Amino acid sequence: MQLKNKKVIVTGASQGIGKAIAQAFVKQGSDVAIFATNPDRLKQALKELEDVKIDQNQKIIAKKVDVSIFDQVETAILELLKEFGHIDILVNNAGITKDNLLLKMSEEDFDRVIAINLKSVYNTCKVLTRPMIKNKKGKIINISSIVGLIGNPGQANYAASKAGIIGFTKSLAKELGSRNICVNAIAPGFIQTPMTKELPENIKEQMLKNIPLKRFGLPQDIANLVLFLSSYMADYITGQTITIDGGMVT
Repeated sequence: MQLKNKKVIVTGASQGIGKAIAQAFVKQGSDVAIFATNPDRLKQALKELEDVKIDQNQKIIAKKVDVSIFDQVETAILELLKEFGHIDILVNNAGITKDNLLLKMSEEDFDRVIAINLKSVYNTCKVLTRPMIKNKKGKIINISSIVGLIGNPGQANYAASKAGIIGFTKSLAKELGSRNICVNAIAPGFIQTPMTKELPENIKEQMLKNIPLKRFGLPQDIANLVLFLSSYMADYITGQTITIDGGMVT
């Protein structure tokens, strides 16, 4: 896909979908920086990325960053710009859930989900927009969710954050299109990750009944689309939200 030597940032990359995305880029020969908050998982992810490098000159950088805090994001990205020279691709994957019915949902849980899932996208894009414009190219991929399209009981905060990502993506795509920067969103369905593993079995069984392909997705399924959207093959795709859900939402 001609992604060798591309400079990439992936947020929320210490596990699950984010780690799979980072690994996919490394296997393509890209220089990759991963952001996460858990130092142990970050260290383990860095080791795993180093193990799959195809070129010893590839740069793999791990940074402990709370992406909901603008100053931390700005500091980390400015450091990377000095190290990498520029950033070609940004993947906003960081996300959390704090599920509860709205009647029982605390303000703290609502605000935290919005901050990590949505405010983080503002933070990274705010810092990187000017350097990408200066470079006259760039790819931004924001990981949303089908929950942002159809909603889900007990996830008003999560659904709001993921729907917000879709609106943000469409708006930013219109702002940056004339600068040769493509901005797209991916809306995964039920993907096998540590986050979804914690769901009760009866919920998983019910969701499986609604998936025409009759199986849950894998993190690699999302990574494959991220690579495509990051490549020259997707240079005329922007402002789109693409679902990967086995046909669950049509």
